Amino acid sequence: MKLWGVIIFCAVCILMSCTERRTVVGGEVNIDLPDLKEKGELVVLTANSSTSYFNYRGDSMGFQYELAQQFVRSLGLKMKLKVVNNTSEMVRCLLRGEGDMIAYNLEVTPEWKDSLIYCGEENITHQVIVQRKGANALTDVTQLIGKDIYVIQGKYNDRLIHLNEELGGGIRIHTVSSDSVSVEDLIIWVSEGKISYTVATNEEANINRTYYPNLDVGLVISFDQRASWAVRKTSPLLAEAADKWHKENINSPEFKASAKRYFELNKRFTSGMILSLKGDRISPYDDLFKKYAKEINWDWRLLASLVYAESNFNPNVVSWAGACGLMQLMPATARAMGVPPGKEQDPEESLKGGIKYITHLQELFAKIPDEQERIKFVLAAYNAGYGHITDAMALAEKYGCNPYVWEHNVSHYILLKSNEEYYQDPVCKNGYFRGTETYNFVHDVLDRAEIYKKKVK
Repeated sequence: MKLWGVIIFCAVCILMSCTERRTVVGGEVNIDLPDLKEKGELVVLTANSSTSYFNYRGDSMGFQYELAQQFVRSLGLKMKLKVVNNTSEMVRCLLRGEGDMIAYNLEVTPEWKDSLIYCGEENITHQVIVQRKGANALTDVTQLIGKDIYVIQGKYNDRLIHLNEELGGGIRIHTVSSDSVSVEDLIIWVSEGKISYTVATNEEANINRTYYPNLDVGLVISFDQRASWAVRKTSPLLAEAADKWHKENINSPEFKASAKRYFELNKRFTSGMILSLKGDRISPYDDLFKKYAKEINWDWRLLASLVYAESNFNPNVVSWAGACGLMQLMPATARAMGVPPGKEQDPEESLKGGIKYITHLQELFAKIPDEQERIKFVLAAYNAGYGHITDAMALAEKYGCNPYVWEHNVSHYILLKSNEEYYQDPVCKNGYFRGTETYNFVHDVLDRAEIYKKKVK
């Protein structure tokens, strides 16, 4: 009996000790770095966006996500990621103890300054005019007078209205509904010459410039806004560790590699519609295409078109995201599909892995009754990852479209997956995605395959 009393007493003491460390102080959870090290885990809060976090071909990616991984690893802890819808929810989750740190460019505002410690690298963000490069590119805000500028509803439209008032009027502002067009759509329209000007943050603009090098994003139209990571006021030691890590690592090879991956590397292959054809040959790998296309019941020329879209028939190419080889498999996918380590750039091994992945996707889309439609979904998922396509299918079904038809149905919603109104919809499980690339990919692969079929027996 005495022994049991001692055990119970010790258990209560331990519980009280843990509780004291996690008590609420001034309405905030009191957990700091020593508690996190004892637990062995740090919960990172972020949101979906092109710069913070997104899912690409089944892999987690994003600049802030990678930096958070590096920081948490430096503490010897495991990172648990919690993705939320917006900055207000991020702060609420942090203060309720549902996360330990915000790894996102959180704006420094008076509203949050009393509750948070801003930490890590301080980033300066501002809004810029996105236009095409050239001698006629605008260099001063006064040159916006008399120009047509297209913006989505919200902060960009608000800033243009204020700027127009400051200039005495004359800017022709065209406000576009944000439920059908995203900032990225407008940037693409500028690149393609459909419109002349739009507005974005400097981060959004710089990311998109890696896809469209003909863009000029140098004209600033707003005041600087400071932003950084954040922790609770009751986590000063964690904030101090984040400050120290950023200061010591901002020039490290790993930090620089992440910055280069997202803000500098060209993310699009520059290639023509088809490779020049010689006789009845499309590429040096035609025999392999003929051999393995049978396994997926495809015309070998369709497989050739897919490979050309992925790698330009170059087995040594490595994409900005780390995809390798003829079939451009991501490292984790290559392992899962049985590609031997070190053989990612071997043409036949890459092709075998890609064929196995296509077979897997065909099984996942087995409910689509029409074979030609199923091919479109497989191509889309090969490019985007299965999860983003099922999100688009769920959106299509929710809004009264056919989830088993690609054109004008699911393809419409993959285009809207870069828009907050849609990727934050409860039916979406995989968040932000740049759908334009996938939409064009499906069209290009199928159109090129038809050209191959006409020119090659």
